[in-house]
Amino acid sequence: MPRLLAIPCFLLFLASGPAIGLVSAEEAKAESLWSGKVQKILDVQCVKCHGPLERKSGLELDTPDAVLKGGENGAVVTPGKPEASDLYLNLAADADPHMPPKKQLAAEDAEAVRAWIAALTLEPSKPPAPTKAKAREFASGTEAIDQLIAEGWARAGVRPADPVSDTTWCRRVYLDLAGRIPTAAETAAFLSGGAKRAELVDQLLASGEYAVRMRELWDVFLLGRVKRGDPDGRRKGSGWWAFLETSFRTNRPWNETVREILRARADETAKPDVKGASWLVYEQKDDHQRIAELVAPLIYGTRIDCAQCHDHPLAREIKQAHYWGLVTAFKRSKNVEGTTGVAESAVGGFMNFTNLKKESQPAVIALLTGKAVTEPWPAAGAKDEPEKDEAYLDPKAKIRVPKYSRREAFAEAATTGNPLLARAFVNRMWAAFMGRGIVDPPDQMNARNVPSHPELLDWLANDFATHQYDVRRVVREMVLSRVYAAGASKSAPEVFAGMPERALTAEQLARSWRVALGLPPNDEGLRKATISAVPDVLPAAYNATFQQAMFLSTS
Repeated sequence: MPRLLAIPCFLLFLASGPAIGLVSAEEAKAESLWSGKVQKILDVQCVKCHGPLERKSGLELDTPDAVLKGGENGAVVTPGKPEASDLYLNLAADADPHMPPKKQLAAEDAEAVRAWIAALTLEPSKPPAPTKAKAREFASGTEAIDQLIAEGWARAGVRPADPVSDTTWCRRVYLDLAGRIPTAAETAAFLSGGAKRAELVDQLLASGEYAVRMRELWDVFLLGRVKRGDPDGRRKGSGWWAFLETSFRTNRPWNETVREILRARADETAKPDVKGASWLVYEQKDDHQRIAELVAPLIYGTRIDCAQCHDHPLAREIKQAHYWGLVTAFKRSKNVEGTTGVAESAVGGFMNFTNLKKESQPAVIALLTGKAVTEPWPAAGAKDEPEKDEAYLDPKAKIRVPKYSRREAFAEAATTGNPLLARAFVNRMWAAFMGRGIVDPPDQMNARNVPSHPELLDWLANDFATHQYDVRRVVREMVLSRVYAAGASKSAPEVFAGMPERALTAEQLARSWRVALGLPPNDEGLRKATISAVPDVLPAAYNATFQQAMFLSTS
């Protein structure tokens, strides 16, 4: 059967480099149409009935190979001939059968399907044997970014936006690293000193404002905004903010920061710089599913919510077992009243989950990387062992820690030898500084969202992990790159041809208003009022609400 040369999405997701020069121009066009338009159309309109979960007529439409394979009634696509392909013909308004049922696909969507089928070739190039390409060497991350992004511009035939002026760049980097615009004196000092960008970046990275700015971002990335009442919630008083700020101020390796969050230890014996780390788990009030859903983007770079009741309907690598495995990792955890600590039982916490076919399976801690945290599973029907004091490090402690900690074992597995951890951080920070992720959305790094620049993402993530998860280093490399210094542009956002418009956060707005008036940047009342009115942080698309418009114009 004729088939489209398409590297499976999950292999692209973990690829070592781009497959440049391995496909014909026609095949490259077909791949671009599939990943850019057609996949999204079929995901929304067709895959619910024709996908991994439900295969009506034996037909699956979630991958190019599945589409080309056809179903029980034969092929639905004839490569190069949309007029002979049921997948396209059945979209017509007068088609019988008509697809999708009881809906009419928009004309531009139908045209995208037609163009994709027309671009398919009858005799595609022979796929190369799967090999791991040797990573190219660059002197720095900034050099890697500049080179690989420029290659992307060339492949796309795109002319990048001209660089911004030193004045504009200075304002941009202050907003991103200090969370405010520069004062007039700071701008003048930068310009009169020869506009040495690396020196300014190093100065900002060493400042207390940088630690606060990064805490503001990651507090929301990890936990979202507090929706009611005081926008700070209990996060400041719990030590959570201090923990994050200390991590960024001291440049604690990112894997160690994440390990402390997952361990969630906070008692009178905890070191001062990690005491607030338990708050992510504590704030969920023993809702272990909610904890799992928050942890997944942190350690995998992708949400797994869709795998609660069945395997992920679109990203085939995400299984129901992965969802319930994360739940199991925290199943023995329980908040201790009167503290911000999360105790952990030494026994129990074994559970089963059931799929849509009513089949029951044990929930073991299976990571998306293929690793698993193993421990003896009780025999069927056996009762949980009773609590025994000797199973705890200190049985008299208010927040007891078991000698074997399931949470500890999971934290170690998730932060050691997990390549997705570095990829998740690098991609999230790229999105924060460049307006969109190399994988976009940045919390959906799975097989359905292929990296726009696979080699760049691989290189940055590998370099980040190789340099002991040095946060300042990778941030510095990004903001000193050519793409970061590009002028505004709305064209070709997927190849970063220019800087898109980015909505400022409430904290950036509040501080910048005061700086513009010649006042000290920080005012708690203004900060909280602005957060309440403008809660979004790095939204994919910003549309001001009536409340926000009134706040900005009359408050």
